[in-house]
Amino acid sequence: MPPAAPHERHILCMKWGRKYGPEYVNRLYAMVRRHLRGDFQFVCLTDDASGIRTEVRCLPIPPLDLPAGIPERGWNKLATFSADLHGLRGTALFLDVDVVVVGPLEDFFTQPGEFLIIHDYKRPWRITGNSSVYRFELGAHADVLEYFRGHFQEIRGRFRNEQAYLSDFLHRQGQLTYWPEGWCPSFKYHSIPRWPTNYWKAPVVPPGARIVVFHGECNPPDALAGRRNRRWRHIQPAAWVAEHWHE
Repeated sequence: MPPAAPHERHILCMKWGRKYGPEYVNRLYAMVRRHLRGDFQFVCLTDDASGIRTEVRCLPIPPLDLPAGIPERGWNKLATFSADLHGLRGTALFLDVDVVVVGPLEDFFTQPGEFLIIHDYKRPWRITGNSSVYRFELGAHADVLEYFRGHFQEIRGRFRNEQAYLSDFLHRQGQLTYWPEGWCPSFKYHSIPRWPTNYWKAPVVPPGARIVVFHGECNPPDALAGRRNRRWRHIQPAAWVAEHWHE
């Protein structure tokens, strides 16, 4: 009897529109390669593969056929739950393209749980997860996408974005699990010193961090330059971003 094939590991990311250029995907690949031992396949679901490095396998985003002109709320991420995502099989770790990887990633593939996601930072009493980092078995949660396709208007009326719907759906099935606290801190909430020390202290890498998540106010280039999109909330440059966020 032939030996069983090794279980495949996939890193998934997604890039659509013009908000992020190919350098985000290229740097994300480089960070993962530095922090994940062993074999893996890096896949970018995208509408434009130009400028993306050859080590990244670029595949089309499965269409969701959403109404034109609606606000962008991350709904495209739900395409990762296709019953057959371009024939991929194995375990997938999804990463937003604007995260910064600062520590080892092996445990993200071995941590117990059917579906793992970041627990919401701002309102931890809620079940909602932050979908900047989530893990699942490819093809195992096709009902997430099937129900979304058939009930979009209802879902849009109940949930602000894809991560709220996704968390609720899997929680009701008893499959929602969160990453250990500290693995995926928020740059906004955990790196920036509290006022007024943010005026003279630089943002830090929180202890135990493995993936720093950027959401709401800054992306990595902004953090490196000391910029926020809220002018009255100052930050010093986060020099450590340059140590990690590069090819």
